[in-house]
Amino acid sequence: MIDEKPWYLSKTIWGSLIAVAAALAATAGITIDGQNQQIISDAILQVIAAAGALLSIYGRLSATDLIS
Repeated sequence: MIDEKPWYLSKTIWGSLIAVAAALAATAGITIDGQNQQIISDAILQVIAAAGALLSIYGRLSATDLIS
């Protein structure tokens, strides 16, 4: 792999975190199947991407210096 990305944009990381959360939830009697885990993972990544876009817009609008 040559391309790099932040850890929070990794589907593998989010999938693993959600799998751990699903396992912990199962101990409390709550079950989350594999399909729902994928849906949750995709939703989290979409929220992160939207937050990044909003942060970029905010940064550009609040900037006081020109880029050279």
